[in-house]
Amino acid sequence: MAWIAQLGQGRGGFYSYDWLENLVGCAIHSSDRILREWQDIEVGDEIRLAPQVGLVVALVEHERSLVLRGGIPMGRRAAQYDFTWAFTLHEEPDETTRLLVRERYVYTRAWARLIVEATEVLSFVMSQKMLRGIRDRAERTVATMSGTSGAEPGSRSDEATEAPRQRPRPTLLNQRARSI
Repeated sequence: MAWIAQLGQGRGGFYSYDWLENLVGCAIHSSDRILREWQDIEVGDEIRLAPQVGLVVALVEHERSLVLRGGIPMGRRAAQYDFTWAFTLHEEPDETTRLLVRERYVYTRAWARLIVEATEVLSFVMSQKMLRGIRDRAERTVATMSGTSGAEPGSRSDEATEAPRQRPRPTLLNQRARSI
């Protein structure tokens, strides 16, 4: 949960395409290490998506789940939808951990659907990269702690695969849902 706890602009970043987020002024810098000062989050804290845009921590179950809530305002107008972004860790019987990520939108204006759905492809691509970024960082952390290198030199894995039994390996799943 340490990688998820430090999500946010001005914190650990989003482990995604920083260069793309920075093209639109988000000032994102994804961390490659767990930093203690970003681990303590509480309900009511703000997690920024960009310098002027944040979500509020709605739920924290340490080492299990994090739910962020809010919406992105449009200029001086309040957000036209309510948004939740949930991260939940599930221990699997094979000693791996599955990360479930869920985005949910509730539209406060009928036309808000046009804005949200127009950005869903980009959101999907960014979410997939974020999940791979969290997985890779978590695997490196486990490998470092267990004294193994994690992967063979020159190998690359973009998909979660079966884990060797001698060390736990995080498995990721991105599940998207919308509510109207």
